[in-house]
Amino acid sequence: MNDPGNTPIRRRKLSDEVLERLLTRIRSGHFKAGDQLPPERELMREYDVGRPAVREAMQQLAAMGMIAITHGERARVTEVTVHSMINQFDRTARFLLSDSADNVDHLKEARLFLETGLVRIAAEKATAEDIASLEAIIDEMVEHAGTSEFIDADMAFHNAIADMSGNPIFAATTRAMLHWLKDYYTGIVSAKGAEDVSVSEHRRIAERLAEGDAEGAAAAMHDHLTRASDLYRARMDEGDA
Repeated sequence: MNDPGNTPIRRRKLSDEVLERLLTRIRSGHFKAGDQLPPERELMREYDVGRPAVREAMQQLAAMGMIAITHGERARVTEVTVHSMINQFDRTARFLLSDSADNVDHLKEARLFLETGLVRIAAEKATAEDIASLEAIIDEMVEHAGTSEFIDADMAFHNAIADMSGNPIFAATTRAMLHWLKDYYTGIVSAKGAEDVSVSEHRRIAERLAEGDAEGAAAAMHDHLTRASDLYRARMDEGDA
């Protein structure tokens, strides 16, 4: 049997040590959102390391969304939220979607699972004001038919349902998914006759929510998202033909 304590001690990179110390100071509130970090020279002197270790640590903090680096200025601590955390994936997500149709299908499947669950929660929590807000958004969809604002209102409807959950992670994830999928659905939703169907489906979802019918709302959401996915797939097949 291997002895887990009998393994070589590995030295950490200096940049990792600098990163950990800066993270500790940010977590403790020593550096708050909006504060500038000390200049590179001061950090080099304080930690007794070279410029490469400091710069690599800074780059890692920036990649994590913990700081913002602007040319000619000292790095500044940013406010970390669920939304900002998920936004860090934006460029990578768009690349993955453009690189593979399978990834688009996987994301649509994840969205279907998430939103049918969210609409059940919304049915239990929705207030009269929430329902009125959904109805107002549907009115905006009708008003802006044939324009890009129709898509914005469509997305606002789904985001509003996610907000009803009261869970910021659900809300941020829904917004990210819709943002990543927007380019893929614009042509579908704007197709002739599709807008009227979409409005009707949104009204059905809102009606089920107003009745507090969790399963009915989930079924209506499932039908709505599945129809959109099937239409997307059919249009892609036509394009390949």
